[in-house]
Amino acid sequence: MESAAVFSGLGSNYLLGTSRGVSSHLPPFFNDKRISFPASLQLQKQSSFASFNNVQAASSARFDAAVSGVYSEVSELADMDWDNLGFGFMPTDYMYVMKCSRGGNFSKGELQRFGNIEMNPSAGVLNYGQGLFEGLKAYKKEDGKILLFRPEENAQRMRMGAERMCMPSPTVEQFVEAVKVTVLANERWVPPPGKGSLYIRPLLMGTGAVLGLAPSPEYTFLIYVSPVGNYFKEGLAPINLVIEAEVHRAAPGGTGGVKTIGNYAAVLKAQSAAKAKGYSDVLYLDCVHKKYLEEVSSCNVFTVKGNVISTPSIKGTILPGITRKSIIDVARSQGFQVEERPVSVDELLDADEVFCTGTAVVVSPVGSITYLGKRVSYQNNGIGVVSQQLYSALTRLQMGLTEDVMNWTMELK
Repeated sequence: MESAAVFSGLGSNYLLGTSRGVSSHLPPFFNDKRISFPASLQLQKQSSFASFNNVQAASSARFDAAVSGVYSEVSELADMDWDNLGFGFMPTDYMYVMKCSRGGNFSKGELQRFGNIEMNPSAGVLNYGQGLFEGLKAYKKEDGKILLFRPEENAQRMRMGAERMCMPSPTVEQFVEAVKVTVLANERWVPPPGKGSLYIRPLLMGTGAVLGLAPSPEYTFLIYVSPVGNYFKEGLAPINLVIEAEVHRAAPGGTGGVKTIGNYAAVLKAQSAAKAKGYSDVLYLDCVHKKYLEEVSSCNVFTVKGNVISTPSIKGTILPGITRKSIIDVARSQGFQVEERPVSVDELLDADEVFCTGTAVVVSPVGSITYLGKRVSYQNNGIGVVSQQLYSALTRLQMGLTEDVMNWTMELK
């Protein structure tokens, strides 16, 4: 089918650019160099930070009407080994790009074929680390429909981080619609049910040239996607953590509570050393008392003792994880007492169960903790009843296998 027939009522606001090295993998009608999206998908400027319930009601009808049937020609799965999908980058078909100047508003986003991007060597993100990222997933149901999980939460967290990093940010509506457009354009890369998920990586970067220390004069919002399997090679099998007592991930008053890029580069040395010794990852302590849990390199941590589930409170040095927030709500709905408070190393070592949460890992049980050379293992080799129960409840909801009584998922097709 020709693109002109597929994209009825075309506008000129979503021009697809070209890039080298990916056209051979594109569906036939996407090899056209110029394909536009309906004008009804324009991302409107929004001066206020409206609640997502209102945003969804306002945008859902026009979005669903605009994209209904548009991607029918790209539904065939990409040719790859879905049974051996790891957690690694894989180039897909399209990325989404939107720009704005300092003090301005984001508008006129567009899809471009996935490829390298040009950037001035003096860009703020390269010289001063002025950048944020997010992570969320799309799942395919048995009926072929695609589900997003709480994308508005990622949008809100990016806006929070942008304020801390002196950056403009897309509105919640712009963020969510950009995610929708990007996922649907890459639909053939969404793994079959039960084989994995499509990992979605929104970036917000200071891309304007700046030599002296100052906010960048221009910003780029970009989304790319990649099909993924389990984050840890163990899958749901327990991971083994080592506590880092001297190197710290964040400090009070810093940027530990936002998803800025520098937070992650800072943990690479300790993480690499831990993996070289056979550990799965590192658990960090607070930098003041050096005895309270903070988080693992890229996920939050929970302890279980009886019917009580405890996790470090959000106080500026710990990222407010969306999976963390969801697990807390699911656990409380199942009758657990959940406490958000300082959790000491002693409590951790005395716990019945320990598990980590994050977009990439979802829920990952901890089999052992090593602290100051002493290794403590947990019951059932770490695969506890509570972590299994919460993992099952959340993943079944994310995959559309159970009724979404929380109203957290968003159906795309």
